[in-house]
Amino acid sequence: MASVSSSPCASQAVLPVPLPLHLLPRCRLPRLPLPPLGLSAGARRGGGILLPLTPPAPRAAEGNDGRAVAEEQDSEEEERGGDGGARDAESAGASRGSGRFAADYVSLGIKEPVYEVIEVKSNGRVSTEKISRRQLLKSSGLRLRDTRSVDPSLWLMNSMPSLLVREQAILLNLGSLRAIAMHERVLIFNYNSPGGKAFLELLLPRLNPRNINGGPAMPFQLEVVEAALLSRIQRLERRLMHVEPRVATLLEVLPNRLTGDVLEQLRLSKQSLVELGSRAGDLKQMLIDLLEDPHEIRRICIMGRNCTLDKLSDDVECSVPLEKHIAEEEEEEIEMLLENYLQRCESCHGQAERLLDSAREMEDSIAVNLSSRRLEVSRVELLLQVGTFCVAVGALIAGIFGMNLTSYLETNSWAFWATTGGIAVGAVAGFFLMYRYLKARKIL
Repeated sequence: MASVSSSPCASQAVLPVPLPLHLLPRCRLPRLPLPPLGLSAGARRGGGILLPLTPPAPRAAEGNDGRAVAEEQDSEEEERGGDGGARDAESAGASRGSGRFAADYVSLGIKEPVYEVIEVKSNGRVSTEKISRRQLLKSSGLRLRDTRSVDPSLWLMNSMPSLLVREQAILLNLGSLRAIAMHERVLIFNYNSPGGKAFLELLLPRLNPRNINGGPAMPFQLEVVEAALLSRIQRLERRLMHVEPRVATLLEVLPNRLTGDVLEQLRLSKQSLVELGSRAGDLKQMLIDLLEDPHEIRRICIMGRNCTLDKLSDDVECSVPLEKHIAEEEEEEIEMLLENYLQRCESCHGQAERLLDSAREMEDSIAVNLSSRRLEVSRVELLLQVGTFCVAVGALIAGIFGMNLTSYLETNSWAFWATTGGIAVGAVAGFFLMYRYLKARKIL
């Protein structure tokens, strides 16, 4: 290795104190031969060699100072190389991250709800599974706003019964029963509730081929809808059958027995009838709205088939004419099915309203009876007050004569009997005068 210690530039490199730029000696750097190998890939592709704009630091003379400077240069190069590698890794990661962002959903750190549901397939197989909201939306083809009607966590906000028809699913919200019916399966959310248990008890026997008895099998989604409506109406009818005899017994007992226990039973029965009538009325209104909207019924008929609805004429258009014929027949069957359950619901609602009206009339009768009794008590109290007033006037006269003052009547033997008789006659006469006055004023 050639030594350059005689050059002023080399001697300047090992100075302990750096000099200003205008005091540094001017020197010409020697040209170093380029290495034949070890060219970078960029230089080989470009066909030339790119040299740094800043001149390289002169190699220090041999010795401890020279080795220190060389080590510092090597460490600076390693740091620059490390920074460049980190920047390259960051740029590559950013490019990969942008592709991942475009492919996946944006994660905002919000905890996604997970539902524990029972899945019932068209062959009758039942399984319990946990499904997240995103998986539910992907599997059913629904939107996020559609799940609000069946979300168990929103039962206070969505207590009204509803039956929503979408392209690939039917959403059922019938009180404690919340389910999503699809072409080949149904998801039941709150399966431990009374509505969910009653729905499963009715649906599973319908999916057994032995119970069809040779009749035509209905589509799976129609089986689900009918089982849901039937379970709901049967629960309403059972509650009505439980409340009706109790109300009838109270109506017979109450005119003669006005006790606190009987009145409390009447209040509880009336509260049950109000709740029953409200639920039956809401279900009746839902069925009426569904019957008045043929578009929703046709969407139920074409579910799972290669059929569409014309947006202008709202007619069913199928690729196979036989499927169109079957869809039209199913539309009539669905209307008849809904009419049947509507009649049962109206009967239950009407009976609940009649019992409620009877209970309200009994309450009015009890109120009138209690008012008449209070009037009698008030009349007796008024008569006693009039009599007390008249006697008090006589006591006033007796008190006057009882004073230790000389009135010259105490010397006569007849004065006592005359005074006593006058007080008695005056009290009785005053009582009858007050009684006639109150009768004339219609106070008694």
